Amino acid sequence: MASPMRSLLTNPTRYLQAFRLFLANSTEHQCMREFMERQLPAVIASIGNEKPTINILSVGGGAGEIDLLILSKIQASYPGVTINNDVIEPSADQISKYKEHVAETSGLENVKFTWHEETSYEYESRMNAEKKSKKWDFVHMIQMLYYVKDVPATIRYFHSLLEAQGKLLIILVSETSAWDPLWKKYGSSLPLNDLCSYVSSADIKRILDSAGLKYQVYELPSHMDITSCFIEGNEDGELLLDFLTETSEFSKTAPPELKHQVMEELKKPGCSEKRDGKVLFNNNLSVIVIEP
Repeated sequence: MASPMRSLLTNPTRYLQAFRLFLANSTEHQCMREFMERQLPAVIASIGNEKPTINILSVGGGAGEIDLLILSKIQASYPGVTINNDVIEPSADQISKYKEHVAETSGLENVKFTWHEETSYEYESRMNAEKKSKKWDFVHMIQMLYYVKDVPATIRYFHSLLEAQGKLLIILVSETSAWDPLWKKYGSSLPLNDLCSYVSSADIKRILDSAGLKYQVYELPSHMDITSCFIEGNEDGELLLDFLTETSEFSKTAPPELKHQVMEELKKPGCSEKRDGKVLFNNNLSVIVIEP
């Protein structure tokens, strides 16, 4: 009998609900912000040398919260320089949120925004069809490599667009996070289809090593409060479970044995820790900065 489980990505509205709840319940953006404050200035120190214009490509820019922080750091490093900020983002809903965030942010007079409502693959295909190969000073792919069909080819393509002093920055789950064992153990039982693949920093490092690329890795400790997942019938808990398993309505559609195994796995010390009566899932991230 066919499984009634469906990928969360087949339900974009529920996916966004789950994603926003994940952001609210985790230190995901907080730890990225700390990285941008402390480490990003050194990473971007030479991308705009002597340039009147800096070109930035955000691949999977989402609602733009982190993009705007990156822009503020680039503006601080290169005062008064014109910045072209192109954003590839397939979700119209996320783009409209991004535009709202831009409208609410002051000091962006020297930044020109262009949004491309398409996937990274659609962007690449369109550029190839138009025989365009615009070069970029800074390309970033934050938490989006799970949603591409061919990870090595995607990295190869966007890396090929870097200027001589450019940098490619990737953020995704760390091999030290609980996502890694959770996906490795249960990925084959979940409705992944071709919309989502489970990759961690270990996979990216392997790809970069085999391509002979130079890179640096920064580890960002992070956690997500999943206490509500253990409260039967709790709506937030069910949404977070959907996000953890990338499965729509996981609680209602998963075979009872699989649900039991996943719930037990989430409690294990390798996956989460109990602190102040809360269950905190290990959401560690890796930032990988790749040289041209």
